[in-house]
Amino acid sequence: MKFLRYGKAGAEKPGVLDAQGAIRDLSGLVGDLKGDVLANLGALRGMDVSALPLVEGPQRLGPPVTGTGKFICIGLNYADHAAESGMDVPPEPVIFMKATSAICGPNDPIVIPRGSVKTDWEVELAVVIGKTAKYVSEADAMDHVAGYTLTNDVSERGFQLDRQGQWTKGKSADNFGQIGPWLVTPEEVPDPQALKMWLRVNGATKQDGSTATMVYGVRFLIHYLSQFMSLHPGDVISTGTPPGVGMGQKPPRYLKAGDVVELGIEGLGEQRQDVIAG
Repeated sequence: MKFLRYGKAGAEKPGVLDAQGAIRDLSGLVGDLKGDVLANLGALRGMDVSALPLVEGPQRLGPPVTGTGKFICIGLNYADHAAESGMDVPPEPVIFMKATSAICGPNDPIVIPRGSVKTDWEVELAVVIGKTAKYVSEADAMDHVAGYTLTNDVSERGFQLDRQGQWTKGKSADNFGQIGPWLVTPEEVPDPQALKMWLRVNGATKQDGSTATMVYGVRFLIHYLSQFMSLHPGDVISTGTPPGVGMGQKPPRYLKAGDVVELGIEGLGEQRQDVIAG
């Protein structure tokens, strides 16, 4: 199933896609796609989606889950991306946090922050936790997945790498975390390590990769992260990006106001973002 949230920012309602790709309203059944609802998505799988109210007209899509407590990102998780960044493949996953205030809808604009000259793009597979995970084994890790979605891990490379401190400040500006369009449940993604992914800027392909080339796969990442912190329903893990980011272009190419970014992952939908000045 493909769950989503639609409506004005901050006032989204829960929904689900029907077989024809139309939005059906879920608000009569659940309050929102967060917490205990994500932990019990299985209870919704047998419902007759066509019996739900049809949502008319074009709709803004918000992030497909809400109440996210942690937005966890994995760095340098594709060997060829590490190479283009001039960095070694890490012996353990590189973990950093993205502020949850960066989260926005899949087609909301990328807002270049004040003082930025190196705003960059990163198409990534994101995993949404559906059941609390603490010290889980690799064998049991996938039991804790509510679903998968697409994210653009927008990054300001000057803030991230040229200044002192942790990566978080280069990752957390407002509208640096487009998530969606849908939360796709695991039965529709039989192998999260076999998904094609791509990103274009102004129609030119910049990233063309596959989750098959991840260094650390989804199963291991859930297990690994759960050794250091509890993962709760609604937490988002963004699993890294393939090569082709702006920093790796020759010469480097960063986003500017007026650019258009489009990205997608096989089976998980697409995003489109206008780039605007903050």
